[in-house]
Amino acid sequence: MNGTEPLKIKHHSLTGRITLRVMYDAFHAVRRNRGAAGVDRVSIEMFEANLEQNLVRLMRQLKSGTFRPRPARRKYIDKGGGKKRPLGIPTVRDRVAQEVLRRLLTPLFEPLFHPQSYGFRPHRSCHDALRKVAELRRARHRFVLDADIQGFFDNIPFSVIMTGLRNVIADGNILDLVHRFLTAGVMEDGVTYPTTVGTPQGGVLSPLLANIALNFLDWKLHKARFRFVRYADDFVVLCRLRHRAEEARLLVERCLTELGLTLSPEKTKVTTFREGFAFLGFDFHYKGCSMRQKSVEKFKARIRELTIRSRNLDAQALVRINAVIRGVARYFATSFASVSTQFRKLDKWIRKRLRCMKQKRINDRDNYRLKNKHLRRLGLISLRDFLPPPDT
Repeated sequence: MNGTEPLKIKHHSLTGRITLRVMYDAFHAVRRNRGAAGVDRVSIEMFEANLEQNLVRLMRQLKSGTFRPRPARRKYIDKGGGKKRPLGIPTVRDRVAQEVLRRLLTPLFEPLFHPQSYGFRPHRSCHDALRKVAELRRARHRFVLDADIQGFFDNIPFSVIMTGLRNVIADGNILDLVHRFLTAGVMEDGVTYPTTVGTPQGGVLSPLLANIALNFLDWKLHKARFRFVRYADDFVVLCRLRHRAEEARLLVERCLTELGLTLSPEKTKVTTFREGFAFLGFDFHYKGCSMRQKSVEKFKARIRELTIRSRNLDAQALVRINAVIRGVARYFATSFASVSTQFRKLDKWIRKRLRCMKQKRINDRDNYRLKNKHLRRLGLISLRDFLPPPDT
């Protein structure tokens, strides 16, 4: 059973599983993930100041069906190239409620999801998805459908999500709660706008709902005997023959049309590993796999923000810089990628930025005034420190 058709015996009485213990666990998960306040301006610390009373009240509302979510606060983040990605930030109270629902629903849907779906699932990661792509490459799947769903999170029809839920869940209260979250609206500049499609990026429940919606596509590809790797709405279909990749494109287009979605014509293409394609921040190409240029520029932009020449090079500055270096290195320094040369160049560039920060100028002679070993003593870490040891 794959969850694309109604279960013969659906899950009832999920509401009865909402206990105070579940409420506390959900809150602690929300607190670990931190995040800003929503439209009510209540921070996590403010909610926690009267935690038990807040959780008891919220639990009663969830169990009685009287819970009403507030609109999500609209925020935009820079995607690069002048583009902005809209996020919807729910209130802390609503994030806790969504986390409760996520904890109830995930164990029921996990067995129904396809094995080649990796996004936002327990014990799966981006690296697992990337390793699978590398494995299929070694198995001579040379042709690749590099697919991009146009405005996926903003355009998922509610009917697709609710159909996926009703195939498995028969608790009307839980279904109503999910629907209320979907239709809660967004607030921007003090004005509330209704939502009629989509699930906001930034919501705790959104990744699970996205997987439920795209589970239909996964099993259609499986039935047609295609090999694919999907991470949320980012996926590739890998084939040994070009005509099979073209067939995959037609199948994906038909399936997405049924779901009320479309492929982006500019970003979707049939390519090969030799021609290259980007996936989850990496560039796959004829030499192997390396850090995507867009990822390099994003990293540089963050370092530039932290190394403005007018600031002082002190311990606090190095702590912030090291945190960015550590995060990027842990993601890109993998056994399946060749990033040593990129890391060496970036390390050299970072040291140059720090010398400018220290000396308030750009001068090659400063390499002798502030040598690499001195930067090490100050506490600077290196991207290359995180490279895996070479195979022996």
